Amino acid sequence: MQRKIIPYNPKLKELAKQLRQNMTFSEVKLWNEIKNGQLMGYDFDRQRPIGNYIVDFFCKDLQLVLEVDGITHLDEKVIEKDVVRQEDIESYGVSFLRFDALLVVNKVAAAVREIREWIEVYEEKNGVSEYLLKKRK
Repeated sequence: MQRKIIPYNPKLKELAKQLRQNMTFSEVKLWNEIKNGQLMGYDFDRQRPIGNYIVDFFCKDLQLVLEVDGITHLDEKVIEKDVVRQEDIESYGVSFLRFDALLVVNKVAAAVREIREWIEVYEEKNGVSEYLLKKRK
């Protein structure tokens, strides 16, 4: 399966780098579970520009965004912006999984289990590349 190339605003590269250097505790907890192909062999990028936004985590092979939402995401204005942002990013054919930051901090295994279940459904529909099958052995 060939990866799609998703455009991004190059002006966001420096901000993404800063965000990688200043991740929240919940982002670090999740990153420690998914980095280096630990999750079924898939590679995730952290703080990745997509379009005019930066997402917490992105897997190119799955076209999957993982977002960890902290307390600021409970504000009504932020919720409205999140909806617009997510719809815009989804227009590139990308899927989203959102997690509450407290869930990630207190029950990271539950978040990882949900991601794993999403991947299993994805693989049932789309198959698994030979490259990934080799990585898993």
